Amino acid sequence: MDVTERNVTRERRRAAAASLIGTTIEWYEYYIYGATAALVFPQLFFPVHNRFVSTMLSFASFAVAFAVRPIGAVVFGHFGDRLGRKTTMVVTLVMTGIATFLVGVLPTYARIGIWAPVLLVAFRLVQGFAVGGEWSGSALMALEWGDQKKRGAAGLWSQLGTSVGLILSILAVMLSSYSTGSNFLRWGWRIPFLLSGFLIVIGLVVRFSVEETPSFARKVRSGEIETHPFRFVMTHYLRETVLVALLRMSENMPYYIFTAYILDYATETAHLTRTFVLMATLAAAVVDLVLLPVFSILSDHVGRRRMYYAGCAVLIAMAFPYFRLLNSGNRTLIFLAISFSLLSHAMQYGVESSLISEQFPVGVRYTGAGVGYQLSSIVAGGPAPLIASYLLATFGSGYAIAAYLVFGGIVSIVALHFMEDRSAHEM
Repeated sequence: MDVTERNVTRERRRAAAASLIGTTIEWYEYYIYGATAALVFPQLFFPVHNRFVSTMLSFASFAVAFAVRPIGAVVFGHFGDRLGRKTTMVVTLVMTGIATFLVGVLPTYARIGIWAPVLLVAFRLVQGFAVGGEWSGSALMALEWGDQKKRGAAGLWSQLGTSVGLILSILAVMLSSYSTGSNFLRWGWRIPFLLSGFLIVIGLVVRFSVEETPSFARKVRSGEIETHPFRFVMTHYLRETVLVALLRMSENMPYYIFTAYILDYATETAHLTRTFVLMATLAAAVVDLVLLPVFSILSDHVGRRRMYYAGCAVLIAMAFPYFRLLNSGNRTLIFLAISFSLLSHAMQYGVESSLISEQFPVGVRYTGAGVGYQLSSIVAGGPAPLIASYLLATFGSGYAIAAYLVFGGIVSIVALHFMEDRSAHEM
C-alpha cells in the first residue's frame, strides 16, 4: 500500500469515527428527552389532573422539535454545501449539547410556573434545529469518504450512531432511576442530561480531526459551489425530496412508537413496570445495533432497494402480532415482542443514508438529502407518539396503532417504487 492509499484509508477511518461518535452523542441527547417525555415531564412540567392531557402535552413538546428539523436542514444544508461538511457538523454538535445540558438544570413547574414548560419547549426547539442539520453531514462524511463500491457498508456509520445513542440514553435513564430510587422524579432524571456536557467534548475532538470529503473538496477547487442550494433543490429536485420524506414512513414513524411511545403504553395500558419496559427497549436497541451492519453489508450484494422493500414487508407483517403480544399479559412474550420490534428498522435504516444521498448531486447533496430526510419528521416521526396516543384514546385498542403502522409501510413501498435507482451514479 503506497502513501496515498494509506492516507485514504486513514481518512476513511477518521470519517467513519467522526460520523459514528458524533451522531451517537447527538442522538443520545435527543433520545433522553423522548424517554423523560414519557416518564417524567407529564408530572413535573405539565402537571394537569388529567393523565391523558398531561401526556399529550409532554409528547407535544417532544414533537415540536421535529417541526423545526426541516428548517435546520435548510439552514445547515446551505452552509454544508457552501462551506463544507466538517465545519457545519461541529456547529450542530455544540448547539445540541448546550440545549440538552440546559434542560438538565431547568427548574420545574412547581418552582417557576408556566416558564418551566415554555423554556423546556424552547430548548427542545434548539435541539431539533441542530439535529436537522446533523444527519446529512454525518452521513455524507462517511459516504463521500467511503468505498464507492460498498456504499451500503460505508453509509452504515452514521446510522449506527443512532442505535448506540439510544442504548446509551436508555442505560443512562435506567442507571439514574435505579441509583436515585424515589428521588428519580425529584432530581435523578437530570443526570443523563448533565452528562451531555462531558460527551460533547469527546465529539468535538473527533470531528476536528477529520478532513473535508474528496468530492466536496473537488467542487471547491473547481469553483462550482452552488450559491443557493435550497432554491436549486426545490427547482430541480422537488420530486426526489418529497419521495425521500415519504420513503421514511415505514422506518421513522414506527421507530418512535417502538422506542418512545411504548414507554407510556406499556406502563399505563399493559401495566408493566418502568424498569421492565426500559430493559426490553434496551434489548431492542441492542438487537437493532447488531443487525444494522448485517443488513447494510448484505444490501451491497442483494441491492439496497430490495432490502428496503423487505423491511417494509416485515413491518406490515409484524404490526398486529406486536400489539397482540403486548396485550397477552405474558411477560416473556412481551419482552420478546419489544426486543425484536426494531427488526424492520434495522433492515431499512442501515441502507437509508446511501439510498437517500444518491438522489442528489454533490453540490446540493447536504441540503437535498437533509431536507428530504427531515421532512419525514413532520409527516412520520414527530407526530407518531401523539397520533398513537390519540388512536388509543379514540378506539381503546392498540390494534388501531397497528393499522397506523401498516399504513406507514404501504406509503414507503409506493414512494420507493417511484424513486429512481441511482446506485450507479458517482457520489
